[in-house]
Amino acid sequence: MNVHPFPLPTGTADRPLLQVRDLTLEYRASRRLVRATHEVSFDVHRADRFVLLGPSGCGKSTLLKAVGGFVKPAAGSISLNGQAVRGPGPDRVVVFQEFDQLPPWKTVRENVMFPLLASRRASRREAEERARYWLDKVGLDRFAGAYPHTLSGGMKQRVAIARALAMQPDILLMDEPFAALDALTRRKMQEELQALWEEVRFTLLFVTHSIEEALVVGNRILLLSPHPGRVRAELNSHQFGLHSAGSDEFQASTARIHRLLFEQPPAQATEELLPQAMRREG
Repeated sequence: MNVHPFPLPTGTADRPLLQVRDLTLEYRASRRLVRATHEVSFDVHRADRFVLLGPSGCGKSTLLKAVGGFVKPAAGSISLNGQAVRGPGPDRVVVFQEFDQLPPWKTVRENVMFPLLASRRASRREAEERARYWLDKVGLDRFAGAYPHTLSGGMKQRVAIARALAMQPDILLMDEPFAALDALTRRKMQEELQALWEEVRFTLLFVTHSIEEALVVGNRILLLSPHPGRVRAELNSHQFGLHSAGSDEFQASTARIHRLLFEQPPAQATEELLPQAMRREG
């Protein structure tokens, strides 16, 4: 099968794939305007596992939706591959935490094929090949003919990931995709996501409010303050993984990030509080 889901990127490695500049987002609630984020800026490079981390209500999910093209900025800009983001597109695919994101009347295979056929990005034959390829990658090839109601929560999320990656997006957007899973299944999904990234090296923008999950999933983390979300710090976390979750360094870094998020005023939230290994490179 001649399917190349993620060909090696071309161009200069130092040019960001995604650029967010001074982004302010607002939405209406109960007849008033609420500011979700305030002047947030960051870059995501190809093959990054970039995590947006912050407490509930800090605007991280709204920020992800803005990158997806579903929320219009009140101020600032978003660009992907040097082009302004002005609406949704197949170059950005979102995986949510809800388990009902799969149409129940379609089989697992049909769910993976559906967006490819609806967007006319692939013929039926190619869509079937991609579905087969990605279902094998997420370990669900034996369930291709099953319906969503017969699957566990973790299996449904794997179908959603396969469906997203089959679209060959420039960036995969994940909004707390494992938050509704039990602890054991959540850890298993983190392991599988890491293994899949090691093989394919896709670009990931991942939202979570769990410090521990941010450290094991991401190689870079953007810390957002409580509402409205402002940038507190940007950190490297490439040295961590599930294997290091119980280490002294991991626990110390978790505590330091917690202080940055909740205890330090923005003006004092500097990377001087972090170990050298966690400081942003460059």
